[in-house]
Amino acid sequence: MEFIRSLFSLTLFDYLRTVWGDAPWVELVLDLIGVVTLSTFCLLIVIALIWLERKVIARVQDRLGPNRVGGRYGLLQTVADVLKLLTKESITPAGADRIAYNAAPILTVMAALLMWAVMPFAPGVIGVDLNIGIFYVLAVSSVSVVTLLLAGWGSNNKYALLGAFRAVAQLVAYEVPMILSLLVPILLARSMSTVDIINAQVVPFLFVVPLAALIFFISSLAETGRTPFDLLEAESEIVAGFHVEYGGMKFGMFFLAEFVTTLFMSGLFVTVFLGGWNIPIINGLLGAVGLAPLDLNIIAFGRLLGLMVFFIKTFLIYFVYIWIRSTLPRVRVDQILSFNWKFMVPLTLALIFVVAILDKLIPDGTNQLVRGLIHLGSNVLLALATLEVLRRYARRQRQRQTGQDAGASQAPIQETVPAH
Repeated sequence: MEFIRSLFSLTLFDYLRTVWGDAPWVELVLDLIGVVTLSTFCLLIVIALIWLERKVIARVQDRLGPNRVGGRYGLLQTVADVLKLLTKESITPAGADRIAYNAAPILTVMAALLMWAVMPFAPGVIGVDLNIGIFYVLAVSSVSVVTLLLAGWGSNNKYALLGAFRAVAQLVAYEVPMILSLLVPILLARSMSTVDIINAQVVPFLFVVPLAALIFFISSLAETGRTPFDLLEAESEIVAGFHVEYGGMKFGMFFLAEFVTTLFMSGLFVTVFLGGWNIPIINGLLGAVGLAPLDLNIIAFGRLLGLMVFFIKTFLIYFVYIWIRSTLPRVRVDQILSFNWKFMVPLTLALIFVVAILDKLIPDGTNQLVRGLIHLGSNVLLALATLEVLRRYARRQRQRQTGQDAGASQAPIQETVPAH
């Protein structure tokens, strides 16, 4: 019964330590159990995510979606797709670099799984609480850039290589505003640890620095290759992009990594901007009446409650990813890069400048709610100033276009007389 209780209260490792003792092999076995459990969860949840995405997009676009395989709701459609990919013949192009070609899909899945090591699911439920957790995430996520280039180069296909160059250009470009936007909650929490950032959010950072949250969300769309930034695959074109030479499960591993990374980015958004497993509303009410915040660590099954809160928030953010994918069209690669370098990066730099100066000027003993309101006001002012700059820019562009149209309409029409 104690073992079963430890399972439901997410204190299994503590129970096993009391049973097995403090022998040197105990921590190694517990680490292996944690790695296998987390990796299995990430790989299996993709089956449910694909089915969920198909059904939600179908409902948004007034379609049925999967409705044949596995009963009325097509629950086993994704399972059938996985079996199809697993049983398809594995083909390697004759002129491909076999090492690079076969290593790319494996490395991209490994990078997607490694990022989950610093994800805090509940109080005390985390792979490893690094004091540089956010830096670790950014470092591991950069591996995907190398794997895409490796896939295009190893395929020995000019179209695959061009697709890889385009994908790398997009990923490298949008890593800049994503990293800069994450510096804002790091400044506010004064730590790069994911657990410390959660504990620092008396008020969720989404309501303190909404501009940073919006920039991070848009950048994560580009980093995961989701609509409208899904030029990594370019599925509407004749040539699919960097993975044009891949088939079977090698092809499936790229999309497995995409779904795992998208779910991770949803969880990271929840961790950094929505208080993670915390329940800010309840804690805020308790603080208003003079009581201490709710400590899930000391409540019976509190860790399980924190896990449920974390995944409810995560799937709400993931729904927004699906919503955008089902609504917006794809944009051109030049528009993507222009939007990043001419708008996102300057705006993020201005935001960091404002947040850093304000946070330095606010006295140390200031109430957290007052501190949050000051930063929220600065974000609102910066957003209004940005909208005014965009409005004036759009007006100049319209005037220039109107002047060109008027000049073209006033130009004399020259008649040509045919020679006899």
